Amino acid sequence: MNITVLYFASLADQAQQGQQKLSLDKALSLPELYSQLQAEHGFDLTPAKVRVAINDEFASWEDTLSEGDTVAFIPPVAGG
Repeated sequence: MNITVLYFASLADQAQQGQQKLSLDKALSLPELYSQLQAEHGFDLTPAKVRVAINDEFASWEDTLSEGDTVAFIPPVAGG
């Protein structure tokens, strides 16, 4: 399965990129995908603190991925 992952704010900083294309051997749940990426990039935020979106729409961590999806992981941000 081929997907695109978008990272924002602190996650983009930790991944040292804003976008990553992945070719997965098998379908992963969103928590499994985030866990894999967390191990790869050293993300310090738990899924409970991160919003997820699929194809430009906010999603639930229980939603499933399909071929060609774009997944965005969005950490909390503060601004003034």
